[in-house]
Order: sequence, then C-alpha cells, then structure tokens
Amino acid sequence: MGARVVGRVSALWRYPVKSMAGQMLDEVDVTWQGLVGDRRWAFVRTDQVRSGFPWFTIRQQAQMMHLVASVTDPDHPDSSDVTVTDPAGGVFDVTDPALAARFGPAVRVIKMDRGAFDWTPLSLISVQTVEAIASMAGVSPDVRRFRPNLLIDAPGEPAFCEDSWAGSTVTIGGIRMRVDERDNRCMVVNIDPDSLQSTPAVLRKIASERHMCLGVYGSTQLRGRVALGDEVTVDEP
Repeated sequence: MGARVVGRVSALWRYPVKSMAGQMLDEVDVTWQGLVGDRRWAFVRTDQVRSGFPWFTIRQQAQMMHLVASVTDPDHPDSSDVTVTDPAGGVFDVTDPALAARFGPAVRVIKMDRGAFDWTPLSLISVQTVEAIASMAGVSPDVRRFRPNLLIDAPGEPAFCEDSWAGSTVTIGGIRMRVDERDNRCMVVNIDPDSLQSTPAVLRKIASERHMCLGVYGSTQLRGRVALGDEVTVDEP
C-alpha cells in the first residue's frame, strides 16, 4: 500500500453547540470522538426526544447560524465551559435558560459526552469541491454552508476528489482518519451564513450532480493533533 500526498489543511472548525456557528481554529486535538469539544452540546425538542432526530437545528431556525459558540477554556476544551455570543454582542452560558427560551418553550439544551453527530465524528470537504458546486449553483464559494471540521486544499486534484477516498485512510497531520462514506446533504446547505437567505439551487445541484452527497464523513483511526498547513496523504492499494 502506498501513500499519495493530495494537499494541505486549509481551515479547521469546531462546533461546540450543534447547528450554531463554528469556532475557527489554528490547531486542535482529535480523539475517538472527533475534534475535542466538538458538538458536545445540542438543543433538543422536548416533544421529539424519542424520535430518531430530536435536535433543534438550523432547519427549524436559521438564526442559529448567527449564534457563535465558543469553548471558554482553550486548555480544557472538552469541559462544560461553553459560551454563546449573539449578533448584538450578548454573551450567554450555554446552559442559561434565556438562551433556550429564544427557540421556544419546548426546547432545552443537553450535554453529549460523545458528541451530537449526525453520523460519524469527522467531516471533511475540499476547497475544489466547494468552488465547483458553488459555481454550478451560482453562489459564492462559502465553505461555511457545508459545516465541515476539515477543509482541505488539494490543488492537483479534481473537484469532488474526496469521494474517491471513501474506504481509504487519510493521514492529516498527526491523525489518521478512515473515510467511511460520502456526506448526504439536507436543506441547510441552501442557507447563506451571512444573509440567512435560502438558495434552493445549491441542494438541487447537489442532488442532480452528486446524488445528494457532498464531502465525506470519517472516523478517527489514530488520535493526535491537526494544524493549519498540515500535509494530507491518502493511503492507496
């Protein structure tokens, strides 16, 4: 088996609260549960707690994209210390009842020790894929629409190159990530992170051109640390 260099880490995001804006990072530790401190908190609909998808997310209220969740203590990012800053500059502890009240009386926040992931704990997309689908849909290539943990710049690779990595192991800095499957998308990708306006063409293009999938999901094979600029290699038979 050989390893092929495909690019470097262009950006990193941690999402301390599911569906809120991400916290950009220069470097981060990665464990079996993904990026340390990622999606450890989530808001749930109390009337849906027994359903397969109890989460209160951007689908219900796009304004969640304008709430910025941050880990308070960078030395202990997996602790319970998370604050949320609103567009007016107000800062709330994630457990403050006033924060949950913004979303309605049937919503509360919960702590998830293993993270509130839709599937596996790591998500990855390439710069080339973001640019290609944005061009097809006629929108700006804003990667925040797709909410990845890892953005990879792979200048020598074609758009959607990460699809071909499914089933392979990718070494990213000090970690190894198994690429488990393509990332099946929903209407969240239509929402502009700044204006919150919806452009349905984004999901329509993903559906027609990529069978509803964009980017990939993965799981940790080797724990370690990842930083901006780290080399990315793909193991190939």
